Amino acid sequence: MFNIYKLIFTMTLFSGTLISISSHSWLGTWMGLEINLLSFIPILTKKNNPYSSESSIKYFLVQALASTIFLFSILINMMKTNLISDMINMNYSIMIIINSALLTKMGAAPFHFWFPEIIEGMEWINSLILMTWQKIAPMMILSYTLKYSNFIFFIIIISSIIGSIGGLNQISLRKMLAYSSINHISWMLSTFLNNEMLWIMYFIIYSLISITLTLMFNNFNIYYLKQMFLMMMKNKIIKFMLMLNMLSLGGLPPFLGFLPKWLIIQELSKSNMFILVIMILMSLITLFFYLRIAYSSIMLNHNEINYNMILNMNVNMNLMFMFLTFISITGLILYTIFFNFY
Repeated sequence: MFNIYKLIFTMTLFSGTLISISSHSWLGTWMGLEINLLSFIPILTKKNNPYSSESSIKYFLVQALASTIFLFSILINMMKTNLISDMINMNYSIMIIINSALLTKMGAAPFHFWFPEIIEGMEWINSLILMTWQKIAPMMILSYTLKYSNFIFFIIIISSIIGSIGGLNQISLRKMLAYSSINHISWMLSTFLNNEMLWIMYFIIYSLISITLTLMFNNFNIYYLKQMFLMMMKNKIIKFMLMLNMLSLGGLPPFLGFLPKWLIIQELSKSNMFILVIMILMSLITLFFYLRIAYSSIMLNHNEINYNMILNMNVNMNLMFMFLTFISITGLILYTIFFNFY
């Protein structure tokens, strides 16, 4: 059923992000973040889902706390510099406080305490918005103030470690994707050290693969590993597409998800090998729990089904899934051919 209110709030959600990233002053960025927050809360709430109300309250409290810290840091910076739009000549301690508030908003470690818990009570479409669109404004603002310091090194390393280890023992697909998102945040933040344009490529590819996975999970109403295994027993094509997209999200060559990591490895190998080695090792752990799912679904085949599972087999949706999976499979190959050609 079409809901005009959700459409209005979705439009203001997008406009809040655009206001933040296009503003010339700190107060403008704060105002855009608040519009984005207040628009996302009504989208989260569902009448027939009691967990959505809990998630929306938790999300509001965390984001309001981060916005308060962000606003007070802006005011302190204005009193010291007498400039409302000064984003360069900033005190180091104030910069760390502002960056911490922005990292809390995007769910980067060690400020990630709210991210997996809140995403567990959301539906797949809202989870997709939280994992992709809600990270644009904080990351863009963070790129204005981020400097080559030990603080950002610590954030990159701890996000990479927690994002990889946290998803190892998860049976919930939403929590697994949430911890994987934290690991991907560390790779995105590392692009700010050398080449910020790589962040755009990484974010687009990450969003494309996440859209493919979440739409498939939403279409077949899958939230846990056991449900996914039962669905895979019924449809081998869907199993094949799910496994390919999961391995692509984990960054396994020759899939599209390996392309941005490949380019970031080339850039970081020139400047900071220590962070690069840690990120690669932790990315292998992230890839391990995707490979474990693929191995279990392919090698372990059993017919014990505890409940009936109705598959919503829509021809148009299946064609779209196949097209997105084809892009995920051939993206790296096409990029390599195009790059070598030119």
